[in-house]
Amino acid sequence: MVDNSGRGEARGRDGGSHAAGDILRHAVWPGAATRDGRFVPALLVLTVVTGLVDAVSYLGLGRVFVANMTGNVVFLGFACAGAPGLSATASLVSLGGFVVGAFGGGRLHLVTEVPRGRLFATAVAGQAVLLAAATGIAAAGKPFADGVRYGLIALLGVAMGLQNAVVRRLAVPDLTTTVLTQTLTGFAADTGDRRRTARRLTSAAAMFLGALAGALLVLRADLAPALGTATALVALLAAVSWGYLRRRAR
Repeated sequence: MVDNSGRGEARGRDGGSHAAGDILRHAVWPGAATRDGRFVPALLVLTVVTGLVDAVSYLGLGRVFVANMTGNVVFLGFACAGAPGLSATASLVSLGGFVVGAFGGGRLHLVTEVPRGRLFATAVAGQAVLLAAATGIAAAGKPFADGVRYGLIALLGVAMGLQNAVVRRLAVPDLTTTVLTQTLTGFAADTGDRRRTARRLTSAAAMFLGALAGALLVLRADLAPALGTATALVALLAAVSWGYLRRRAR
């Protein structure tokens, strides 16, 4: 009698490794042939950017968010109640900038009626310009006058509002890039789809890594290096997106 248990265990291990690799591959790059697949890596990068930018705004611009508007509205309520260390003005400036950016992102699609790929490339190019401007202002160094600080908050709010509007238009499941509430709810409540579970976990990890990197840069260096990193990531996305469109047009 031939003992096949070793080979069976090896096949089991190989099968398990293959399955795990397949889940991760579909979470990060579910296939460029699919309608949404080519956007997944880009949206994960934008999720990292969200963590970077919110670390800058919260730790360096006075406990205000420029991407997470749910938290910002909560901060506004706290500030209006007289909670120390919070600024109602900063929250309102951030909310206003975000709405302006989201309005611009919405009009970008309606006016130009561009395909999804061109819409994304145009939006991230505009976002890179806004982040570069914010980086230049931050490079002047602290302490900031109130007008400069509010200007930075507004610029970053516009950039993140633009991002949110375009990502909403793309409507790739589980990748909103700025909020994780529904993503984590789906992870906990819908456990049947391993590929979507992996994508949700990857999205949460991307946000965490962005926030961690942003906090380390702000606390150990300054705002400009953190914003410069976010700018470089978005500029790279813009370059890759426009390059992809040019290749397809040939």
